[in-house]
Formats: sequence, structure tokens, C-alpha cells
Amino acid sequence: RLPVAMASGPGAATLKKCLEVLRDSRNDSEQLAALLLVTKAVRAGELDSKTRRQIFDAIGFTFPNRLLSSRQTPAGCPEHTFRALGLTLLACFCTDPELAGHSQILNKIPTFSDVLVAPCNPDSTSMVDDAYQCLTAVLATPRGPRELVTKGAVSALCQAYVNGGYGSDRALTLLLGLLAVAEVKCWQRDAPQLVAVLSKLSKEFVEAEDVTKFELCELLPRFIPLSPPLAEVSQGSECFQQLYKGLANILGSKLSQSQRDPALKLTASLVQACGSEWIPAGSTGSKFLALLVNLACVEVRLTLEEPDPLELEGKKEVVTACYVLIEMGIQECLKEGESLLDEAQRMQLMRIMEEAFGAVVFYLRQVKEEELQDPFIFASVRILGAWMAEETSSLKQEICELLPFLVHYARKLFKESGPTENPPQTARLVSSDSSILAQDALRFLLPGFCHLTAEDRPRDILISEGAPALLCDYFLHQWEVLTSQSKSLTPLTSTEMSLQTLCGIFLNLVVTAPDLIRQEEAFSSLMDSLLKSLPFLLPQKDHLVLAANIATLGLMMARILSSSAVLQKTGSAKEFFRATIGFLSQAHTAQADPGSHGLALAVSPAYMSAWDDIRELWFLGMQALASCVPLFPWLPQAILQAQWLEELSELLTHVTAASVDFELIAAFQGVLVELARASEPCREVMLSHHGEEWANLYGMAALEQCLSKQ
Repeated sequence: RLPVAMASGPGAATLKKCLEVLRDSRNDSEQLAALLLVTKAVRAGELDSKTRRQIFDAIGFTFPNRLLSSRQTPAGCPEHTFRALGLTLLACFCTDPELAGHSQILNKIPTFSDVLVAPCNPDSTSMVDDAYQCLTAVLATPRGPRELVTKGAVSALCQAYVNGGYGSDRALTLLLGLLAVAEVKCWQRDAPQLVAVLSKLSKEFVEAEDVTKFELCELLPRFIPLSPPLAEVSQGSECFQQLYKGLANILGSKLSQSQRDPALKLTASLVQACGSEWIPAGSTGSKFLALLVNLACVEVRLTLEEPDPLELEGKKEVVTACYVLIEMGIQECLKEGESLLDEAQRMQLMRIMEEAFGAVVFYLRQVKEEELQDPFIFASVRILGAWMAEETSSLKQEICELLPFLVHYARKLFKESGPTENPPQTARLVSSDSSILAQDALRFLLPGFCHLTAEDRPRDILISEGAPALLCDYFLHQWEVLTSQSKSLTPLTSTEMSLQTLCGIFLNLVVTAPDLIRQEEAFSSLMDSLLKSLPFLLPQKDHLVLAANIATLGLMMARILSSSAVLQKTGSAKEFFRATIGFLSQAHTAQADPGSHGLALAVSPAYMSAWDDIRELWFLGMQALASCVPLFPWLPQAILQAQWLEELSELLTHVTAASVDFELIAAFQGVLVELARASEPCREVMLSHHGEEWANLYGMAALEQCLSKQ
């Protein structure tokens, strides 16, 4: 029934006949003969999309599935003949995007993967080509990347590349495509296999002496994971050494811009993933780190001091990479422990970085309203925030002049990001993909704002630009983000750090601009939030620093807003003060004194790990509580109900007087005096618990005087 095919492949009439046989015949021999002719045409690339679809309509998935599962081999043919035919048909079907995403194709991912890792003979190369064609088509479908990861394709592609057999370059291309869209999932599932690829690429990088070295600079960043930390993965340290050697070789040489830029981007990817730990200790490493920061600062100045719009557009990605290197420089210069840099290097780099930040400020002052969505603006504001957080005396005049822009920019991004958007904690900063850049500029500006609100001129500018109301809104948003993550809070996150820094800013404003707190309506909303937040937060484990910030800020604001509706005998106000009393009263305890047979006053075990961070807040909270006692008539009763007076009397009676320092005595006396003056029941409790005796013992003259009055 079949005409004999021409050597160049079947013509249109023959092909039409073959399709009829495949569709209608029940004879296996006829179908096989027709199939051989069809696959010959497919491999010759002679078919248009319409004809390929006709082939699928004629045979569907059933026939290729039978071929793939068949254990038989035609006489005189290689053993994989039927499998090869089945793969060719599936590769043909995969040229149709709709079919490439079909479950019958997705279910074959393990089959395609097996072909890639099997030994490849000269007569089986077409199978490998077909398998790669199928996997490439699957990757381009909506479900494809997820299916490739979960069905083991990443491991197979890694193995195929590392083995270096036929088509291994296509394995690398597919891996790059997968990492571009599913990096986190790939590393979670197949980290050892991906590190094996990185190891091979790193060795090639060190050994290459031609243009390949610079091509690898472009490719390697995709194989440097943000998570898991590379140093914790087997072979990770070895990769570090190779990459360091290769980069030191490149950056220590005289280079053209087209050669230097990819090297800087690769370096930034390493720094983003693992800080400076890939740079060896000693003078060699310190010189290399200083070189990196120098190169980055020079690049920033050259690009931003006289920005040419067209030239800048092509340089944004490399300047963003330079920002990453400069941030590492800031961290190394300000490290309190072991740093790669000596004191002379630190001083020199701080001067060089100051010049680079002068260029960043200059550039940001030229930004137009229509450019604000540019991710490069975000990267520039972010790095400036890192500098403002650490270096408070530098460029003060220039930064004051830029503050109106920074507040406007942060407000615009915050208002446009939506109420529930919580950006990823780790996003590749060095990327042309703007969608992964977190649009939360305020998070990076908060530490700098905290320093600036302690100084008159910048604080006045921030207030005049409406920053306090914006920061109140941001606090409410961040609190919502923190509490929506789960019913029990997760360990310390950037959200919690932001909330702590915001409390620091608000404390500065409470102390320096109390009228603002009274007049700005946003602070009433903030007060309401603080009242509700603390009772929820205190019982949570490992969040004592944030609780201390909220308790102290709430008390300090309550002194100013005591007459506001939110604080007048409301349930939430009483709950807040009860929680605050608990926080302040449980900070100290009696414990055995090694130097004597008695007891000494000490910080409670539950507070010990956080005490360095909350000590000043605790003392400030005690002062604020003392100020609140005469303002809230029901507060002494709340303290009586908590039995704090009895517990404190017991504590001061049993510990040795020498173990209680003067600052602590003053803090206790401040609260006790106000209670004795405001509440006769409180005074009676103190007297009934030997208050006059221990007041005299600890030199609390003001309290002793209050208690002795009839």
C-alpha cells in the first residue's frame, strides 16, 4: 500500500498516504513502514507546523508511548530503534506549544532525562537531540519549569554537563534557563549537583586564557546561589578559591571596559551570596578587597558625576554591581571584630567611598519625576541608605538638601506598592529584571533617619516634608506584615528590625518635638496600635527587644497624649499598662552571690541575652512610668493588682545593698515616690513591707520622706 520513498524524504503525496496509514491501518508492519517515512521527514526538517499537527492528529500519544515502552527491536536494527522513533515523534509534537505542555509530554520528563545521562553511541545522537528539543519546549510552557524541577531534570542536566558528552552545551543552556525562572526551587532540590556544575565552570574560569574567561564571567553568576550559603555545601569552598584566583587575575590586569564590567558583576554576585568570606585572609586578600572597593568607587564616580543619559542606560547594571561592592567596603571598614582591612586601609577607603557617595547624591538630585520607577534609582537610594546608617558626619549638608527627594521617593513607592506587598528578603540586586527588586525604599532609609532625627536641622526638614506621618503609616503596615506571617511570630526578620528602628525614630521625636506628637493625627493612630501590640507581643518567645521598644515608646507617648480619647480608661490602655508593668517588673531577680553567702540583685535569666539591647530602654521606661502615675488615676490600682510593690519590697529586703547600683536605685525610687504620692493604698503596702527601712538602707531619701509623712 506504500509507495517507495525518495532518498531525500517523502514528498507531499507520500506523506499524505503515510498519515492515512497511521490513522486507519491496524497492521503493525504497515504502520511501522509509514512511521519510518514520517520520522525521516521530521528529522529532515521538511514539515511545516500544520503538517506536524496532522501527524499528531493521526497517531496521538498512544503510538509513541508504545514505541518508548517496547522491548522489541526490528531485525538488523540497533536495540534502541523503537525508542528513537518514539522520541522523534514527541520532539515533533513539542514544536506545538500546546502539546509541549500536555501532561503526556510532562510525564515523559524522566524518560528524556534518562536519555541525557545514558552512554551516547554515534548512532544514538539523534535521541539526545530529540530529548533536548523536548526539554527545551517544556521549559517554555507555563507548567514546564516546576515540572522539570520536581521530576528530576535538573540533576540529569547537571550530570550531562559535568560528563561533557554529546550535547552537553545544550544541558548548560537549559540549566541557565531553569535557574532564571526557578532558582530557589532548583537549589533547594539539587544543590550538590548544581555545585558540581559550578565547580567545573570555576576550574574552566581559572584555566582559560582567552575570551572564554570573560564569557564565563557573564555565565557564572547564575550558578552562585543566594541560598543555601555556598560555604556550607560540599565543594563550595573549593569553588571560592577558584573564583577568587580567576577574578584576582582579571581585575589585577589592565582591562577594557567590556572585559572589566562582567568581572565586577561576577564579584558582586559572590559578595551578595556570601559577603567577604570568599576572599582569603592576610595581606593578599586585604589588597584585593581594597582594589575591589576602589574600582567600584571609580566606576560610580565616572558614571554618575557627569551622567550622559545614553551612556548611563548601558552602565546601570554594572554600577548596581559596584554598589554591592561598596556596601561590602562599608561593612568591612566598620567591623568591630576581625576585618580583612588594617586601619590605614579603612581610613583610605572611607575617603574614597565618601567621594563616590557625593556622586550618588549628585545623581539623585537630577532625577525627574517620570524616572522614579527605574530600578536603578532604587538601587542608588538603597546604597545611600547603607552609608547614612553608618557614616553620620559625612556629606551632611548634601544629604540634608536631598532629604525632600528621599521622603517623596519613599512615600511614592510605599503608597504604590499596595498594603499587603512584602518584598522578598533575598533578591538579586545585580539584575536587569526590575520585578525582583523590593520596592521598599523606607526599610533602607530608616537607620539613617534614626540618626538624623536626633539632630535639629535634618529633623526639621523631615518634619516639614511630612516624614513622621509617613513613618507612622509604615509602622502600622510593618506590624501587619509581622503579625500576618503566622499566629506565633517567626525569628528576627527585616520587618522586626524595621519596627525597632521606627521606635527609635519616634523616641527621638517624642523627646525633641513633643508638640508634633500632640498635633499630628497619625500619632494617635500609632498610640492606638502600640496599646494593642504590646499585650500580643510580650508572651511571644524571642521578641523581647521589640517588646521593650514598644513598651518604652508607648509610655513616653502616653505622657504626652494622656488626655487623648485613646488613653482615657479604655480597655486597650489598661491592657497595655498591665503588660508594661509586667515587662518592667520582671527584669530583675535575686540570685546567689558568689562573693558572699547572701543574695545579689541580677538581671533575670529571660532578659539576659537581650539586656545589652534593652538596658537603656528599661531605664527610660521606668522614668516614663513614673511620669504616667499622676496622669492616670487608675494606674496605681493596676500596679497593686500586679503585686509589684510586694515583689520589689521582697527583692530589696533580701539582696545585699552593694549589689544594687545607684542608677537602679534611682529608677526604682522614681516610680515608688510617684506611687506613694498618688495612692494611699500603695503607700500603705510599702510601709507594711518595711518600706522605710529599705528606703533608708538604699539611700532613697525622697521615698523615705514620702513614707514618713503622716
